[in-house]
Amino acid sequence: MRLFGTDGVRGVANGELTPELALRVAEAAATVLARGGKRLQVLVGRDTRWSGGMLEAAVTAGLCAAGAHVVKVGVVTTPGVAYLVRALGFDAGVVISASHNPSEYNGIKFFDGSGKKLPQEVEREIEGIALCQGSGRQRPCGSGIGLVVADDAVARRYWEFLRGAVPVDLTGVKMVVDCANGACSRYAPSLFSSLGAEVVATSDRPDGLNINHRCGSTHPEVVAQRVIEHGAHVGLSFDGDGDRVILADEKGNLLDGDCLLGVMAWAWREEGKLSADAVVGTVMSNLGLEIFLRGMGVTLVRSAVGDRYVLEEMERRGCPLGGEQSGHVILRPLMPTGDGMLTGLEVLRIWRQRGRPISELGRMVPRLPQVLVNVPVNRKDAWQQSDRIMAMLEEVRRKLGDEGRVLVRASGTEPVVRVMVEGPDREEVARLARELARVVGEELA
Repeated sequence: MRLFGTDGVRGVANGELTPELALRVAEAAATVLARGGKRLQVLVGRDTRWSGGMLEAAVTAGLCAAGAHVVKVGVVTTPGVAYLVRALGFDAGVVISASHNPSEYNGIKFFDGSGKKLPQEVEREIEGIALCQGSGRQRPCGSGIGLVVADDAVARRYWEFLRGAVPVDLTGVKMVVDCANGACSRYAPSLFSSLGAEVVATSDRPDGLNINHRCGSTHPEVVAQRVIEHGAHVGLSFDGDGDRVILADEKGNLLDGDCLLGVMAWAWREEGKLSADAVVGTVMSNLGLEIFLRGMGVTLVRSAVGDRYVLEEMERRGCPLGGEQSGHVILRPLMPTGDGMLTGLEVLRIWRQRGRPISELGRMVPRLPQVLVNVPVNRKDAWQQSDRIMAMLEEVRRKLGDEGRVLVRASGTEPVVRVMVEGPDREEVARLARELARVVGEELA
């Protein structure tokens, strides 16, 4: 049994992800990370989900049961936890969030003292201990038990970091900010207002159940519509835990992660910041981005899907810039994980300094027609075992030839298989994606 997926432990809260499991995973993590006799200092944050308090209590109990001291900082973004752990000298961090997933889901993500997600081999070790119930481990007693402190003010340090991280003056800028009713609700409106912008905030009143519901980066059409309605210069749409952003230009056109990577790579290359002459994307990155970068003499390096794999490739090749089509962009000189607000600030800086409309910047990066179909299945990891799926996959590749791409992969966070087809002819791409998705659905239902 596997507990850890692409991004932590995730599932329906009180369904797959019970308080008992959360406690065991947290206790196991503290046991693994504290080897050598050190008492861990752990920072714990969460997003705005209804189940957040329940799982926060369970995670805190598990950490303390293993002897770790805990500082709870309340609602904060995932990158906020990564920043605070590193900036304040904590040994580890935990964020309770299911990112862009619906409100009934929740998750547990761990960071080490440098603000990076734990290596997979460490996650597997934690997983092994957590699944081994009744193993006879001795728990500390008396003063060996960890203490808990709640300090919401700690998260202010993260806001102050964002406020000074990117030199940009937004005076005279009207912008729409979609907070996805998530963690950014606490930070984004005041952050951009403090830089001089007139902010129209939307989906910034979380009630625990409305996180990501018809809003945020999974529904960027909302912010695009609001930009048009309010005559704004730009719109920023975050996800529930704040590690992603999708932009809308002044005409309501959307700039996804591929487009943002292209714009930043162009600007950073001009500014001498793109030291490696390479940008890291993923197997899902649009071929148009690769073509655009190649024209500047920059290589697109493709990693597996998931920010941990993007960061690993960035570090291996010395790349300062990388990210995913979803809007999860890593600016490695500033942060070891994606931060939607930080990415938004950097794109706004480039826009203000260049004096060109956002729409003009967005048009620089071409986009080939790409269709992504999420196929709900019962056995997502079994797709490669189906002769029928493999035969259909080869048939699609043959029809696309050298002018397109096809990718099938199991989601690391949801019970779906993702089918992506890309090529120059939009109608053919859509037809091939539907045919392949139908076969996947029939085989794995």
